[in-house]
Amino acid sequence: MKSKRLVPAVTSLPQSPQDEADHRVRRYAITMTIRIACFGLMVLVQPYGWYTWVFAIAAAVLPYIAVVFANAGSDSTEVTAESPVQELEAPPAPAAPVVQDAVAEDPRIFTIRENRQDSE
Repeated sequence: MKSKRLVPAVTSLPQSPQDEADHRVRRYAITMTIRIACFGLMVLVQPYGWYTWVFAIAAAVLPYIAVVFANAGSDSTEVTAESPVQELEAPPAPAAPVVQDAVAEDPRIFTIRENRQDSE
């Protein structure tokens, strides 16, 4: 008889680590490309004015922003997978047998008794 495995819903699974890393690298590369464009615009746009300082400040601040965005992964809260199968209530557990030993009354002490049964 085959046992039925519970398969989690696809919508509740988190993003794979490889996809998340690819997304962070892509975001870093885009930010650094904007930084290079700011350097270029700072030098090439004539006449120099207030916007030259804006490009310079952006070129100086964008590396910090790029690193912070690249290191910030996806939401760190753990998402539990939801099963599409209906959950059933478990039957009540059977009552524990009563043991007459004084040692068994202490819940911190476990007593294990084994009987050897030879089949020969």
